[in-house]
Amino acid sequence: MADVASGLEGLDLGALNPEQQAQLMEFKINTRIANEKYLRSHKEVELLLSGFLREVMLRRPENIPEFAAEHFTDPELPMKTQKKLAEKAKQVN
Repeated sequence: MADVASGLEGLDLGALNPEQQAQLMEFKINTRIANEKYLRSHKEVELLLSGFLREVMLRRPENIPEFAAEHFTDPELPMKTQKKLAEKAKQVN
């Protein structure tokens, strides 16, 4: 039965022929590889997300969207992120 409340419908396993399934799988793999390359070349993404999640877990705000807006519009955030990137680089060396 379809899960209408979450917007999920039953899978139509016959919707794609084998060639289309192979193309879709290749697309998914290539997308995952491209995403991984991007994230590896932009270490600040990990720092921004992990810092945000750490603050959420420590502070446990009632209004997450408002907290996120305040967190990501902090004028000090770019400087804090650069400092953490430099600290991480020192740890590697």
